[in-house]
Amino acid sequence: MFFNKERINLAGLLIIQMGLFDKLFGGGKKKVSRETSETRGVHMPDLDLPVDEKFTIHFRKNGGKFIYCDSFAEVSQALKNIVKENDWQDYPFFVMDPKLENKFSKENLSFVNSAKNSEVFFTTCEHLIAQNGSILVCSNQLHEKKLYELPDNIIVFSTTSQLVESIGEGLKIIKRKYGHNIPANITTLKHFQATNENSDDFLTYGSSSKNLYLLLLEDL
Repeated sequence: MFFNKERINLAGLLIIQMGLFDKLFGGGKKKVSRETSETRGVHMPDLDLPVDEKFTIHFRKNGGKFIYCDSFAEVSQALKNIVKENDWQDYPFFVMDPKLENKFSKENLSFVNSAKNSEVFFTTCEHLIAQNGSILVCSNQLHEKKLYELPDNIIVFSTTSQLVESIGEGLKIIKRKYGHNIPANITTLKHFQATNENSDDFLTYGSSSKNLYLLLLEDL
């Protein structure tokens, strides 16, 4: 297992704070404690930080809830914990990705294709952006919907191979991947708690704060 995980039980929900991908990205670099990471994230430049640590700092600063999983069985259990913690047992999940719906078809969840009939949006993403802790999505996930049209609660299923350093890097990968069929409606999910700050990030223009959970599956 590549992650060092700090488990925190919050009212029955197992929140696993993201560790360091030393074996994957940092070689033999010395591991940094949670306290050191938080201090550096606030008081020091993060240019020299490993990409995974940088994402962790900024994602947590944005208010996101992170759950790292070694296997799909852990993803399944984490999802059950989230549903139980929020009393979502009777709420269908709004899903726009048939492949995602099929992947989780055995999880005792109900799905709908209308945001008006759901309190929770369940989705994948294109990339996880380390430089600001945001989640890059596009029409593959949102179709033509704007962020404010989505439910206030979002669960994102992603993998470690989708972690990139910057928005620019993520956009380049999207361009290479889709060629002349570049998806539309490219934007980032960034605000995971109420904020009065004005963002100068054009990809978050018109966005709204969301209660967001990230289920991250190790695939490297």
